[in-house]
Amino acid sequence: MSDDLPARLAQFLRGKFAADDAQIAGLSRIPGGASRETYRFRARWRKDGREIERGLILRRDPPASLIETERATEFRAYQAAHALGLPVPEPIALEESAAVLDRPFFIMEEITGCQVGNILSADPYSAHAAKIGGQFWTILGKIARADPKALGIADFAGARDAQDCWRREVGRWEKVIDDDELEPQPIARGALRWLKRHPPPRAQKISLVHGDYRTGNFLFDADGNIRGILDWEMAHLGDPLEDLAWALDPLWSHGNPKRPAGTVPREEAIALWEKASGLKAEPSALFWWEIFASLKGVAIWISAAREYADGRNSEPVNAFSGWYPLSVHNMVLAERLEAIA
Repeated sequence: MSDDLPARLAQFLRGKFAADDAQIAGLSRIPGGASRETYRFRARWRKDGREIERGLILRRDPPASLIETERATEFRAYQAAHALGLPVPEPIALEESAAVLDRPFFIMEEITGCQVGNILSADPYSAHAAKIGGQFWTILGKIARADPKALGIADFAGARDAQDCWRREVGRWEKVIDDDELEPQPIARGALRWLKRHPPPRAQKISLVHGDYRTGNFLFDADGNIRGILDWEMAHLGDPLEDLAWALDPLWSHGNPKRPAGTVPREEAIALWEKASGLKAEPSALFWWEIFASLKGVAIWISAAREYADGRNSEPVNAFSGWYPLSVHNMVLAERLEAIA
């Protein structure tokens, strides 16, 4: 972090809020994350004789990212979810120019007094597992139910035809594997062949897809209330079953796939999603998207490992991703492909 970053950030906020003055305190980097650099800080400014103070989060593009994402898309996804009444941080400001803080960035509110569930913990939510599960799967259903056009995001990247959702996503992640693999990936190649030979049914609708809706990407408080759905950087338009399958993936199950995301039994999770979304998780279609989910995971972890190996992004999470999550998803794919062979 450059020494003048707080001063430059204060100057930006003065212009953003048309404030008489602005001061930044406690600017510090939040460790982890590979798609954006994340900082927390407190901002204080004066406007119309009033002094205002808020805790804010800065999300700045890194020098390199394991997955190419558009900060404007992430910011607008927060805006859409906030307008929908979902628990997300309030989006404050988007700056696409690199002139202000060296790289593009956006700012949102800080949600305090919360924690995230550690994917390596066997029991991340303790006595609140059922309560959190009820919210987690219902919120995902509400995202699926929403109309992208009404939310003002019909121009997001993604499928425009319900028949093309699967083809677009397979092509996207196959390219990532092609570009970033450091060694042959026979399990991923086998999964790709199966996915292409057994396409899923036409999507029931084109929905906003969060892209990374899972345990570890939401904040919850001590009373078991979900306060913030985070990390919308892979948001796009597509089949809502894509999000459901990713959330159900064994990697996020805390060692017990029968209770996905460490919350409620699988059947209950799917029923909650169906009720909130008004859609059906037809078993064969969901199974296809679950195979795809683990393949997508493999692609992400391969890309992370490549970024780390090439020295473009030295965040430890990238080295970890190329080891543990990659091995889990390869195992999941191998077991599922063997079962249907």
